[in-house]
Amino acid sequence: MGFQYLTNVDLEQARGEYCRILLANGMGQKTEWIKAAHSCGRITSQAVYARICAPHYYASAMDGIAVKASDTFKATETTPVHLQPHQYIVVDTGDPLPENCDAVIMIEDVVQEEEGVRLYASAAPWQHIRQIGEDICAGEMILPSYQKITPAAIGAMIAGGVQMVQVLARPVVGIIPTGDEIVPPTADPAPGDILEFNGSIFSAMLKEWGANPKIYPIVPDDFEKIRAMIELALEECDMVLLNAGSSAGREDYSCQVIQKLGEVLYHGIAIKPGKPAILGYRGEKPVLGVPGYPVSGIIVIEQILKPLIDCWNHRIEEKPVQMHAVLSRAVVSGLKYREFVRVRLGYVGERLVASPLSRGSGVISSFMKADGILEIAQGTEGYEAGSQVEVRLLRPEQELRHTLVAIGSHDPLLDELADLIHRENPDIFMSSSHVGSMGGIMAARRGENHIAGIHLLNETDGEYNTAFVKKYFPRGGVRLVECVGRTQGLMVAPGNPHHIRGIEDLTQSGLRYVNRQKGSGTRILIDYLCKKQGIDTTQIYGYDREEFTHTSVAAQIMSGSGDAGMGIYSAAHLYHLDFLPVCMEQYDLLIPDYAWDTPMVRQLLKILKSEAFRERLLALGGYEIGEPGRVRQRF
Repeated sequence: MGFQYLTNVDLEQARGEYCRILLANGMGQKTEWIKAAHSCGRITSQAVYARICAPHYYASAMDGIAVKASDTFKATETTPVHLQPHQYIVVDTGDPLPENCDAVIMIEDVVQEEEGVRLYASAAPWQHIRQIGEDICAGEMILPSYQKITPAAIGAMIAGGVQMVQVLARPVVGIIPTGDEIVPPTADPAPGDILEFNGSIFSAMLKEWGANPKIYPIVPDDFEKIRAMIELALEECDMVLLNAGSSAGREDYSCQVIQKLGEVLYHGIAIKPGKPAILGYRGEKPVLGVPGYPVSGIIVIEQILKPLIDCWNHRIEEKPVQMHAVLSRAVVSGLKYREFVRVRLGYVGERLVASPLSRGSGVISSFMKADGILEIAQGTEGYEAGSQVEVRLLRPEQELRHTLVAIGSHDPLLDELADLIHRENPDIFMSSSHVGSMGGIMAARRGENHIAGIHLLNETDGEYNTAFVKKYFPRGGVRLVECVGRTQGLMVAPGNPHHIRGIEDLTQSGLRYVNRQKGSGTRILIDYLCKKQGIDTTQIYGYDREEFTHTSVAAQIMSGSGDAGMGIYSAAHLYHLDFLPVCMEQYDLLIPDYAWDTPMVRQLLKILKSEAFRERLLALGGYEIGEPGRVRQRF
C-alpha cells in the first residue's frame, strides 16, 4: 500500500486550530524592556504613559520681551505705556519664562527708547508663552498596547520622560535544514549536491514579519540527530521550522520525530504546493515541518507561520489586494487541494491579463518573477483561457487600518477606551481630538466623526445633553449613548493654600485661574455657575486663559502657574491636587446613525459594557458607573 498523509484538512481550519491551541498554551507572552531611543519598529506590550510634561517649563514662544501683563493693561494706540528696563527682560524663542513675568511681547511690537521701551497694545496674561504640558501632560497615555513604535512616537516618549519601554519580545524562529544531499552555499557544488538556500529565504521573510531567525547547521537524514537538533532548538527558540523530511520518502523522519518530542495536530493540508506540511508543537512552541521544495516551503510558511507571528505580535494579518484579471491560458487543477498558481500581470488596453508561470514546487524563479497569485479553490477543476479570475497581488497596496474618530469633549477615559479597543482588536485604532462638546456636535453635523463625547448642561431644566442634541439635530439621525457620570469640581493646589471654598472665592486678590476653552462643557458649566452667583468673570484673573484638556488644567496648577481650575476628579487625582466637588454631570457619547453599524463603533460598544472598562474607571476615580453602552435616546 502506498504512503498516505494522515490528513487532508482545509487550510483555514488547520490554521485557525493551530493558532488557538498555541495561544491557549501560552504562545507570545514574552516581553522585554528596551531603551525608548532604540525602540523604533517594536510593538508595545502595554500602554505607555508620560512621566513628565512637555514642555516641562514655561517657555517663550516668540523673540521679544517678557513682562508682567498687568504692567501693560493701559497701553493703546493713543496712550502708549512706557516700561523701564527693570520691568521687562529680553527673551528669545524657547527661553525659560523669567520669574514674575506672565506674558511675552513680540519684538516687532516693541518700540525701543533711550530708557526702556514703548508699547502701543496691552498684553494678555500668558500670551506667547508655551505652557507646561502644551504638548504632553504627565500621566497622559502616549501609546496604547500593541502599537508599533514610530520615530515620532520615540520623540514623544523621550519628551514625556520615558527612558525605557516594555515591548513584545520578537519571536526567535529556529530553522533546521535536513538532508544528506543538502550542502552549504558554494559556487562549485558537486553533482547531486543541493544548495541550502531555503534557510536564507525563510530568514529574510521572518525578518520582514518581525521575527529573529536562527539557522542551525545542516542535519543528515538520521532520526536521532534530527531529534537532538530539534531538542536544542526548542530550548533556544520560540518556534521551530524543520525543513524537508515531511513527505513520503524512505528517510523522511520529520513527522516521527515531532510525534516523539510533542504533538502532531495535522500532517497534510489541502493545498498545492505545500500539502506535506506538518503542524506540530510542544507546549506553546510550534514545530512546523516544511517541505524541502522552495516554493512549497514559501507557501507553507506564508500560510501557516506568518499568522502565528501576527498572533504573537497581536497584529491582524494584512490582507492583500485582490484584483480581477483575464486569464491568458487555461489552468487545470485537481479537486483535492486549494492550489496557488504564480502569475505575471500586465495591462493590455484596459484589461489586466494574468499569465500563469511554471507550477513546479522547486522552481524558485517563478516566485521571484511572479506579480500575483491565483488561488484555485478546493473542488474546482481549474479555469478556461479567457476566464475572469481574481488574483492576489504580492505587493499589497491598500491600507487596512480602521480608525475610530472621536472628536468632542476630553476625558482620560477615552485613552483607556482606545487602549482596550486595540487590545481586543488590533485592527482597530482610535483617534481623539479634544475640541469640546459643542465642537463634537458640530463635527457630527458635518459628518466628520464617529463619536463625540459631550456633557452640555441645559440651564433651564438642569438636564445634560438632550436639549442640545434636539436643537442641533432637529431631523434626528443620532443616538445618545450613556457613558459615565463624572464629578466636576475645582482643582486646587495641595493643601488649598488660598483657602478656596467655592466659586465665590475665585475673585480674591492674587488668585490665578486656569480655564477651559469656549464651547467645552466645562467652560459652559463654570460660566453658568458664575452667572448664577452673580460673579463678574472679568474680575477673575486668568479667566480667559484657556486649556484644551482637564489634565492640562491640572498640570498648570501642579506646576504653580495657576491656583484653581474647573475640571474632573480623575485629573485632580492624577496630579495629587486637592479637589472641591461641585456637581455630578452626565458624560455621554453622541453617535451618528451613519457610524452606528461600523466595526469600530460596534467594538466600542462592546468595550463600554466590559468589566475591563469598569475596572479602569474605578482606577481613575471620580466616576459614577451606571450602564455604559446603553442607548439613552435615539433622535
